[in-house]
Amino acid sequence: MISLIQPLDIMFRVILAITLLFIATRLLTQRSLAKLTYFDCVSASILGTIAGNLAFNTKVHISIFVFSIVFTTIAIILISYAAIKFRPIRQFLGGKPIILIEHGKILEHNMKKMNYSYDYLNQQLRGEKVFNISQVESAILEANGELSVQLKSQNRAVTPEDLNIKIENEGLAKEIIIEGKIIRSNFQESGLTEEWLNNQLSRRGIENIKEVAFAAVSSNGRLYIDLYNDSLDRN
Repeated sequence: MISLIQPLDIMFRVILAITLLFIATRLLTQRSLAKLTYFDCVSASILGTIAGNLAFNTKVHISIFVFSIVFTTIAIILISYAAIKFRPIRQFLGGKPIILIEHGKILEHNMKKMNYSYDYLNQQLRGEKVFNISQVESAILEANGELSVQLKSQNRAVTPEDLNIKIENEGLAKEIIIEGKIIRSNFQESGLTEEWLNNQLSRRGIENIKEVAFAAVSSNGRLYIDLYNDSLDRN
């Protein structure tokens, strides 16, 4: 008969492993999964292996695995710090950007070096909304696997700067209401008053702040409101 202690021990180990792995991951990176480097992937693999053993390898004491996770996390942080300070280390761990297209010409030797096919190159270009490779001035394969594309001058979209038109910078919008509750910190940082907010809500026919699912204000004072029960004519 299986002792009750063993399942409880495994449950505790699993919870501990998840907790430690979550903490370690939060400490190590804020990047999205799509932007992880080779070093990030190797680090995650090592931590995942240790955490998996912590959860199910009951023959080894918990303290050994806890120490391993803590030590590995510290080592990764130190190596990452060294990579920030020293470019050669950073390039060794994360890789270097590789030019695939230069001055409109495909560099076949770099394509072969990165095991990049023409089909995949076209697929990546379409992902950047480029459907004609002749429009590309340069394309660089970044260390994280993303393709950065620069179009030829005649194929780039015209900007207000090209037309010498000055556009006011809207700045970063701040959330002031989420799920019917005022976000006090953002509200105060934006220099707003409840009287101003109530006037804005009244102008839009909103009687109760609880009707508002989300609201944000830009640096120029433009207010965006989304209601739980939306009508498309609200601004």
